[in-house]
Order: sequence, then C-alpha cells, then structure tokens
Amino acid sequence: MSKNTKQTSSRIGRLASETLQSSSASQVAKSLAASALAQRAGEKQTGAKMEDTAARVLASDRYAKDTKELAASVLSQANKQR
Repeated sequence: MSKNTKQTSSRIGRLASETLQSSSASQVAKSLAASALAQRAGEKQTGAKMEDTAARVLASDRYAKDTKELAASVLSQANKQR
C-alpha cells in the first residue's frame, strides 16, 4: 500500500473533533470524522469501505454541509490506484 502524503487540514480536524463530540451528529458523520482525524498525521489512507461511504454522502442531498466537507476530505486522501 502506498503512503498517503496528504494531511487533514486543521480546519477539518476541528470540524471532525466537534462532530465526534456532538450528540446530534449522525453515525455516518462520526465515522467520516474519525477517518479524517486518523489521517491527520498523513500516515494513514482512506479504506475502500470509507471511500464508498464518502462518495455516497457527496452524491446525496440528504446530508449536511459539514458532513459533506468531512466526506470530501476523506475522499481526497483515498488510494488513487483503487
């Protein structure tokens, strides 16, 4: 597996942290937030299942703007060879 050279920005990191602490955030939003924070140091890549989840969030109208931002960040760190 290739190394991820991208890192989650501090703004997305803050959003992810707030999402994880929120009692009103959806499970999907919390999963995306956890993935974004795991990639904060730049060592980890988005897994195939999380790529699929992020793509579905971006394609749907039912998710909030913040959830879509997390999805976009997670997807931007996906394995390009997959």
